[in-house]
This record gives sequence, C-alpha cells and structure tokens, in this order.
Amino acid sequence: MENYSLNSFMLQIEGLNVEETSVFPVFFLLLFSYLYIMIANIGIVVLIIIDRSLHQPMYLLFCNLPFNDILGNCVMLPRVLMDILQPPSERLISYYECVVQAFFSHIFGTASHTVLMIMAFDRYVAICNPLRYSAIMSTRMVLKLTVSAWGVTFVLVGILLGLTVRLNRCRSLIANTYCDNASLFKLSCESVVINNIYGLTFTVVLLTASIGSIVFTYTRITVVCLTSRNKSLNSKALKTCSTHLFVYMIMFVFGKVNIVLHRFPEYSDYRKMCVILFHIIPGSLNPIIYGVQSKEMKRFLSKLFCSRKVLSS
Repeated sequence: MENYSLNSFMLQIEGLNVEETSVFPVFFLLLFSYLYIMIANIGIVVLIIIDRSLHQPMYLLFCNLPFNDILGNCVMLPRVLMDILQPPSERLISYYECVVQAFFSHIFGTASHTVLMIMAFDRYVAICNPLRYSAIMSTRMVLKLTVSAWGVTFVLVGILLGLTVRLNRCRSLIANTYCDNASLFKLSCESVVINNIYGLTFTVVLLTASIGSIVFTYTRITVVCLTSRNKSLNSKALKTCSTHLFVYMIMFVFGKVNIVLHRFPEYSDYRKMCVILFHIIPGSLNPIIYGVQSKEMKRFLSKLFCSRKVLSS
C-alpha cells in the first residue's frame, strides 16, 4: 500500500520480498558475499600499494576497479542486509540518506563503464603499440585517465540527481531494495519529462562511449593478434581481453536489465534480483579474474606465504 504525503522526511523502502523461512539463509548468503567482496578487493588494493613491482600502469588503473566495487557494495549491501531482518513497516530511511545512497549507487554503475574504458585503452596501447607503451602510459597519463574516468562520472551523476532533488514529493514508498534515481523521482507527482530525457541521454551517451571504445580497442587488438606471428603475445592478449570482456558483459547485461525492468513494475522482483547481482557478481569475480591470473600478483603472494612458512618453522 502506498503512502501519500507532501515532501515526507522519512521514506519507506520496499526491500526484498523474502519468505519467512528463507530470511536467514538469504541474509547469511548476502553477508558472506559482502565480507568476501570487502576482504578480496581491499586485499588487492593493499597488495598493489605495498608491492613496488606492481606500480605499473595496468595495475594502477586496475586499482580503480576494486575501489569502485568496495564503494558500490558498501552503499547497497549493508542496507539490504539490515532491511531483510526488519518487518516491511519498519524499513525506513531518511530522504537525505536516500539521496546520498542513490548518488553513490549511480557513481558505482557509471564508473563501472568509465574504468573499464580506460583499462581497455591501456591494453590497446600495450598490445598494439608495445614499443611506445612506456612513453604513452606515463604516470601523468595514468593520472589523467583516472581523473577523467571519475570526473566524468561525478559530473554526469551530479546532474542526474540534481534534477531529481528539485522535485516535490507526494509519495514516500521506495519500490526497490535500495535508493536510486528512478525510485526517487517516482516519488514525485510533478512532471518528470526532463528527468526522463536527461536519463535517456545519459544512458545513450554512456553506452555509446563504452561499447564504442570496447569494440574499437578489441577489434584493433584482434587484428594485431591475427597478423602477428608472436604466439606468446597472442596468448597473453587473448587471455587478458577475454577476461576483460567477460566482466564487461556481465556488468552490461545486469545493469541494462535493471534499467529496462524499471519500466515494468510487475517484474519488480526480477529487477531487485538483477540489482543485487549487478553489485555482487562483478565485485566477486574481479579479484579472481584480474588478481589471481596476474603473474606478478601470484609471485608476490607466493613470496609472502613462503616467508611466513620460514618464520613459523
């Protein structure tokens, strides 16, 4: 049942519709997922920081990915976990907290694209122009790419939420597991045409840039691999690019399904599941795909464990 109140300070979150017998299994599954994502991604960042051999452009750019996964899951999962244990009538959140949560949830989703775009550029230079890689991917270039990825993200999302917070609210029910822009502007009884136009433009521009850069860089990489006789280069390029594309496709599918299902309220349960998977799956796979497969990281971890064994003996 939907509540009608003008500019209510407290909002109610619908949350996950979980049967009473499944509350604790779902809670602990999400809790363990959250703990794994935090430990694995923080561990990767710390590893890159303390090991000087990993202070290379590829790993410095990659640091943005676990940082983004930490940010996205810290914003969403603790709130979902808390609401699962609460009865629906007590799942309350202040409007300002909801706006902050929506802001950072969209930062996570947008940065997932922009960070993968700058990582694709790094692989493009490394494989297609290896002799000039060190000159092109300097510390200054890495800093420029990182600032650009996050700067564009903050500007786009800032405008998106700015258009929403100007609206008066006549409802107080967030029909989602957590706060996002679409859930917020659905609280308004005013015209949201501008919000829909900007949201559509935002999505089209982001996807066009994201898909275009990914297609361009990996097409060029594929051409180089097909024309090169260097088998080790081809093997390394294939391994790197296939894992990168795998993560991108997972993120792309769950993210876009969530956007589409916002237009179909009757499929809200499927949308809620996609939202959670959009946060959990990439955050769980990135440390494995990018971390464990790295020879440099494997070497550092083996040295670390070997030194501990020597000290213990």
